[in-house]
Amino acid sequence: MTDSATAVSVPDEIQIIVDALDDKRAKDITVLDLTGVSDALDWFVIATGDSQLQLQALESEVLERLKAAGRRPRGVEGPSQRWLLIDYGDLIVHLMSSEARAFYDLEGLWADAAQPVVTPR
Repeated sequence: MTDSATAVSVPDEIQIIVDALDDKRAKDITVLDLTGVSDALDWFVIATGDSQLQLQALESEVLERLKAAGRRPRGVEGPSQRWLLIDYGDLIVHLMSSEARAFYDLEGLWADAAQPVVTPR
């Protein structure tokens, strides 16, 4: 947890995503609240998968659970061995290999964003 981690209320979709990723054993699930630093986006959810197979399982679980909640993505970028991106408009889910996550350092790039603590249920 970083200094910018805070306990705040998050949209239901964020909790659904965190729960789905946790159920499929994603690593280092991080939520970034971009509302104060971006005009175009509200949220990033970033998680690490150990393999392309796990990244695809994470993607499928997120898509399935949000579909059940009435949300469909605008688009999906991937599949890739390094990075899958699910675009819900104001909410982007980044599923990355540990190498891609370290290289692109989205948390560093968006260091001004708040990191609310979202505990899997």
